[in-house]
Amino acid sequence: MKLLVALLFGLAFSVCANAQVPLGTAANFGVLAGSAVTNTGPSVVTGDLGVSPGTAVSGFPPGTVTGSIDIADTTANQAQNDLTTAYLNAQGRPPGTVVAGDIGGQTLTPGTYTSASTLGITGNLTLNGAGVYIFQIASGLTTASASQVILTGGATADNVFWQVGSSATLGTGSIFNGNILAQASITVTTGATLNGRALARTGAVTLDTNGVASPGGPGVPGSPAPSSLILVAIGLACAALYLGRERLLQGLRRI
Repeated sequence: MKLLVALLFGLAFSVCANAQVPLGTAANFGVLAGSAVTNTGPSVVTGDLGVSPGTAVSGFPPGTVTGSIDIADTTANQAQNDLTTAYLNAQGRPPGTVVAGDIGGQTLTPGTYTSASTLGITGNLTLNGAGVYIFQIASGLTTASASQVILTGGATADNVFWQVGSSATLGTGSIFNGNILAQASITVTTGATLNGRALARTGAVTLDTNGVASPGGPGVPGSPAPSSLILVAIGLACAALYLGRERLLQGLRRI
C-alpha cells in the first residue's frame, strides 16, 4: 500500500513537471516585445505582432504581418501579462537534466533541461519524440549560423519552450523550432527562420529578413489557453496529494 501511494505521488509530480507551459493570449503572437519591434527586409510574421509597454514598431512594411499589430493596447498588455505568467511557470518547474555549453549534435527526448549559465547550439540539435520540452536557461541562448533545431518522432514546435534568463540570438540562416520566452531581448539575424514565437518580456525583438510562424495558431483573446486549464487541474490534484500525504501515511502506519 505504501508503495502504491509513493508511485501515485511520483506520477502526479511527473505529470506536473511535464505539462505544457500555458501561454494564454500570448499564444496569438508570433512576435511580442516589451520595448520595441524593429525589422529590416521582407520579413513575414504569421500571427499577431505586439509591443507593450513600449510603443516603437518599425520596418512594417517592408515586413508583413498576417495578424494584427497591437501597440501598447489592451490586447498587447494582456499578452505581456500572460507571457510573464508563462515565463515564471517554465522557470519555476523542478530542475531537469543538466545541460551546459553547446548542445549541438545531441538528440534529446521530452522533458525538462536546465542550464545554469548560457546555452549554445552549433550544428543540429534533434528533439525526438512527442511530448513537452522545456529548456530552463539561466542566462543567454545563442545559435550558430546555419544551425538547426530538428523535430522528429512526433515532436512539435508548439510543445517546445525556451525560457531564457537574459537574451536570445538566432544565427544567420539558422532554423529554430519552439517558443522563446526571453526575459530581455530576442534578435533573429539575417535569413533565420523561427517556427515558433519570439516573446520578449522587457526588451526588443529585432528581425532581419526572417520567417516567423506561430505554430499553434491564434488562441482565444481574454481566455487562458486550454493547456493552462489542464495545468491548473493538474496543479490542484498535485496540491491535494501533497496536503494529504501525511494523513495517508499516518493511516498506513496504524495498519
